[in-house]
Amino acid sequence: MPEEPKPAALPDTPEEMSRRQFFVKVGVGSVAVAVLGTAAFSYEYLSPNVLYEPSPIVDAGKPDHYPPDSVTLDPATAIYVVRTAEGFFALSAICTHLGCMTAYKPDLGIIACPCHGSKFNKDGVKIAGPAPRPLPWLRMWLSDDGNLMVDRSNAVAIKQLVRV
Repeated sequence: MPEEPKPAALPDTPEEMSRRQFFVKVGVGSVAVAVLGTAAFSYEYLSPNVLYEPSPIVDAGKPDHYPPDSVTLDPATAIYVVRTAEGFFALSAICTHLGCMTAYKPDLGIIACPCHGSKFNKDGVKIAGPAPRPLPWLRMWLSDDGNLMVDRSNAVAIKQLVRV
């Protein structure tokens, strides 16, 4: 019996590839790239774009954790809890000039901004520097279980003290 002719294998090198085979490969590759790009953009469009932010309500803990006549910074929430003889209040630790985190200097008794030199007293009143406003007082209250609670999103105009 005579041998059956084997089908011609596709050429692997450019010298053996015909013009038609070259354009077929380029076309299939282009379509594959377009399909993958469309799938990626479709996934991005359909996936939820949600920004998860922490709650503006902060549990500052028990009042007895704060020594008398103290200014305590919580860097995670950017608030100062100030304890005076009259009671407790909370200040924002964010400078009103350009939004830098301030630091309390106990030896000087001031709150200072390390970025541009604004200085504030313990009540948040500006005493020096380029800050246009004092540090805002934040709403503070005592929860049912006896913890100090601070609302970072709610600045109060009237200075409110929490008496314990």
